[in-house]
Amino acid sequence: MNLLVTGGLGYVGSAVAADLLRAGHGVTLLDNLSRGHRGALAPGAQLVAGEIADRAALDRVFSGGAFDAVLHFAALIEAGESMQKPEIYFRNNTATTLTLLEAMLAHGVMNFVFSSTAALYGNPLRTPIEENDPLRPTNAYGESKLLVEQMLAWFHQIHGLRYASLRYFNAAGAVGTLGEDHQPETHLIPLVLRVALGQRDSISIFGADYPTPDGTCVRDYIHIADLSQAHLLALDALTRGHGGGSLIYNIGNGRGFSVREVIEAARRVTGHPIPAKDSPRRPGDAAILVASSEKIRRELGWKPQHPDLEEIIRSAWQWHQAHPSGYER
Repeated sequence: MNLLVTGGLGYVGSAVAADLLRAGHGVTLLDNLSRGHRGALAPGAQLVAGEIADRAALDRVFSGGAFDAVLHFAALIEAGESMQKPEIYFRNNTATTLTLLEAMLAHGVMNFVFSSTAALYGNPLRTPIEENDPLRPTNAYGESKLLVEQMLAWFHQIHGLRYASLRYFNAAGAVGTLGEDHQPETHLIPLVLRVALGQRDSISIFGADYPTPDGTCVRDYIHIADLSQAHLLALDALTRGHGGGSLIYNIGNGRGFSVREVIEAARRVTGHPIPAKDSPRRPGDAAILVASSEKIRRELGWKPQHPDLEEIIRSAWQWHQAHPSGYER
């Protein structure tokens, strides 16, 4: 297929683009390079630098592409920042996705794979979380993604748009030359590894009084390679008409690890003491987010190949040692 990947120079988008190319697809990346990296460009992909919010630019891309599907990764992703500047999340994540969907419809592109999030669930009623559980985001980031999912349901019903929405839990790790390099970085594993690299004095634990076994937040970590493969399976299922063209899947390992457990695992992997200090809670953080991925396992045959936390951290550690200043710094 001929595919358009938005945000294809970002952490998840670049990994998926590389896998799509290995599978024999044609790949065009659309990225404004505000948070992506040219060093993450997949060999063989065509790069178009541009803004999704620019409808005229989108029309030019679609007019020259004859795309079979769009995989949409371009988004702001920091929950904490979204509680300080919700307006930029609704503008960048929700409004620009509407512009993209309008352009797709105008050019007859009817397959859409969406990078969604476990943040839709907020503080869940149960764990592991299933796809039909209530959607009650506790931060503006999650709300901005939920609004997109609601749009997709209406576009499917009214326009016949076929979509797959993949609700990630915590993407982590590295694959080959592709790793996690956000500026600013707020994700736990790369921040912990920066301490081991000597780039930070300590790691902050935001909240030690949650209703969890050790008082710190519990998250489900999924290796970036496994997350990427889920997209390829979802794309294939979507274009074959599986599920009537409306697919929603959780993507996670089904096991949670607390912040303290992640830090301890990183100490074992790196051999560094990694000092930690307790800090106040961050607004909008849920206590526990752990996925049930039984639906995608059952329907698409997806199974994580790298579920071990230390293996995930080790792959990230290898990448960060090779790229101590990230891709381009």
